[in-house]
Amino acid sequence: MSAGWLRACALVMLGLFSVSALAKDKTAIVIGGGLAGLTAAYELQNKGWQVTLLEAKPSMGGRSGMATSEWIGNDKTQPVLNKYVSTFKLTTTPAPEFVRTPGYLIDGEYFTAADLATKQPATAEALKRYEKTLDDLARSIADPQNPAANSTLFALDQINVANWLDRLNLPATARQLVNQQIRTRYDEPSRLSLLYFAQQSRVYLGVADRDLRASRLPGGSPVLAQAFVKQLKTIKTSSPVSAITQDKDGVTVKVGSVGYQADYVVVAVPLRALNKIQMTPSLDAQHMGAIKGTNYGWRDQIMLKFKTPVWESKARMTGEIYSNAGLGMLWVEPALKGGANVVINLSGDNARVMQAFGDKQMVDQVLIRLHAFYPQARGSFTGYEIRRYSTDPSMGGAYLAFGPGQISKYWRLWERPIQRVAFAGEHTDTLYPGTLEGALRTGQRAASQVEDLAAGKSFEPVKVVPAATVAAAGAVAAKQGNFFTNLFGGADDKPVPVKAPEPVAPVAPAPAPTPALAPAPAPAPVEAPKPATPVKAEPAKKAPVKAAAKKPAAKTEAKKAPVKKAEPAKKVAVKPAATPVTDTKAQ
Repeated sequence: MSAGWLRACALVMLGLFSVSALAKDKTAIVIGGGLAGLTAAYELQNKGWQVTLLEAKPSMGGRSGMATSEWIGNDKTQPVLNKYVSTFKLTTTPAPEFVRTPGYLIDGEYFTAADLATKQPATAEALKRYEKTLDDLARSIADPQNPAANSTLFALDQINVANWLDRLNLPATARQLVNQQIRTRYDEPSRLSLLYFAQQSRVYLGVADRDLRASRLPGGSPVLAQAFVKQLKTIKTSSPVSAITQDKDGVTVKVGSVGYQADYVVVAVPLRALNKIQMTPSLDAQHMGAIKGTNYGWRDQIMLKFKTPVWESKARMTGEIYSNAGLGMLWVEPALKGGANVVINLSGDNARVMQAFGDKQMVDQVLIRLHAFYPQARGSFTGYEIRRYSTDPSMGGAYLAFGPGQISKYWRLWERPIQRVAFAGEHTDTLYPGTLEGALRTGQRAASQVEDLAAGKSFEPVKVVPAATVAAAGAVAAKQGNFFTNLFGGADDKPVPVKAPEPVAPVAPAPAPTPALAPAPAPAPVEAPKPATPVKAEPAKKAPVKAAAKKPAAKTEAKKAPVKKAEPAKKVAVKPAATPVTDTKAQ
């Protein structure tokens, strides 16, 4: 009898344990199959969560680039990226020295950095002056995670980069090349906040190209995306989310007429895509303003394929190539069985002006220009691939690029969860926005925040600086005579003599704007094992959306760490070139 009683107690205890274990099952939904979303799903799944990943498109990878290979930094500059490359045992090869510095295509003639110094000394010296002035500006920011730390720095957010460049009086060719570098990595200088540009330059200040281009990842970022996909148990592609409803018990995510329920949600989509998702309770005015007003850089990427290389050998042995002839930034892929791929990034206004063209017409415009410099290009051409991030309605651009006034309004806004929803994506990283590293970092952060929320931790709401305070700070900064007003003029923007850091070579009168591409006559699912259990959802009632906040001008956050610099002699402080994250140029 005693043995039977013990057996009965054991069975009861086992039943209670099973019920308890079931009650503790943690569920999460990740929206967005870019690298940020993939990272969040992977990290949560590894911590025992039941995760369902919903991706609107038929394939995964988000804004991963199209290059057949990708240059990546070392552990020092991109620790998170290298961690996953190692975890998934992805193959990499050391980067040769030739990718460390940029080249230039000026009026059809190719120049290495060394060529530029000897053949166009005025241009080379002007680029050095620009780089030194930018470095000085970057050093004025003590903490890149708090760039608007005082009213003087705050004033930089009210100025666009083009205005700052005007004060430098660069020769025409140097200005065209600088414009191209900036628009390739961010957006058109006239649309970019000077504070954001300085903050990103501070992040990468002193970082060597040697560290930023340490190895090559064959297959590029899509290979990394697929490595994540293979690890995840439940993925639903072609599943655009239309609504997210939160209550005290959990979250319901609606896809069509079906709802998926979970304890928490990670939203890892670009802001333009988030604008298409109805949230209940609705977002506040500041978040709605950020969604509609934050600037994204414009960038279209074209890969031209040739059966034989069309470039002189020097051009094939370089990193990025900046052109002043409307060709944007070019990247010549390393030897591919006797052929060559040329990746061309049309960005900023050069990309905007081409939006009226279809894919084939756009490629033809680029080929016309290439053919003018390299007559054998047309005959060697075999095909192309194209990514148009700028006009994709789910993206609205390639990646975050804060415009004037936007850091003041939206800095680190998406870094904190809202009730049961955490946010990820390159636009939510303060140090490395627009890069693979940034996308991966935000996926890790969002996964960690979901764990914290489940453990009962609360997150402080974002503190908004009152508009009156902001305006007053800008006015005070404008009246003070200091390093910045010497560069930008006073409150009335009257020209003030600019102190040149060092004597400079003779300069051409007024810089000519970089030519935009103009029309020229053209010559003669991944499904994972099993989907999460769908729950029929009643059609969601539209919740009122709060009025948008004061008109924002451009983007949201920024990221931490080194930035890659192109250098004709010194380094241009800008973010590492690689393809946009899926958030890179990933989600």
